[in-house]
Amino acid sequence: MSTEQISVSNDASQAPINPLAAHPINPQDAQGRQPASSSAPSSELASGKVKLKSALRHFADFPIKGIDFVDIMPLFLDPTVHQALGEVLELQVKEGFQALPDVIVGLDARGFLFGPGLALRLGTGFAPVRKQGKLPGPCVTAEYQKEYGSDFFQMQEDAIKPGQKVLVVDDIIATGGSAKAAADLVKKLGGDIVGYLFILEIPGLNGREKLGDTKTVVLLEDA
Repeated sequence: MSTEQISVSNDASQAPINPLAAHPINPQDAQGRQPASSSAPSSELASGKVKLKSALRHFADFPIKGIDFVDIMPLFLDPTVHQALGEVLELQVKEGFQALPDVIVGLDARGFLFGPGLALRLGTGFAPVRKQGKLPGPCVTAEYQKEYGSDFFQMQEDAIKPGQKVLVVDDIIATGGSAKAAADLVKKLGGDIVGYLFILEIPGLNGREKLGDTKTVVLLEDA
């Protein structure tokens, strides 16, 4: 994969075109929400992850030969597994990050499967990062370079308030370029990234390196 370059600009009118930083531990955030203790939910979290991993399906040689594709859609097929997913995500955030977020930011498109439900459980807002041209009103735009060209993300300018703590959520981390672009949008709007949360990771692409020292958690490692 080629190195991805990211640039951010204010953009209210571009035409549409078509894949922890240090924070002091705060026992109570502005909404009075309290993080869970770092050890209390560990057993429940571990057993929940086992349940989620058992629901995943693997498809060899998809979409091309040599690729072992992990299908996350069964997580939503069984309501008991779907409920467990929400519980495990909530526990992971409370156990894995020093500060609870004020806003969950989900990436287009499968970040939308996980972000809104997690935001509801945490009592936070949810803000989408979408492909360019999909959001109305004034937006900020981030461009990131992929192996065969560019892609663009946007957020509405009022999606994040200055000083808000933001957790970026997506289904998979590969090269890390799209998550980094989302973080750059958040920072452009004055938000503070408390971490990244992914369900799965594609090994060997060093995606975490692109995200720097910011806390990055993969929910189902080695799935």
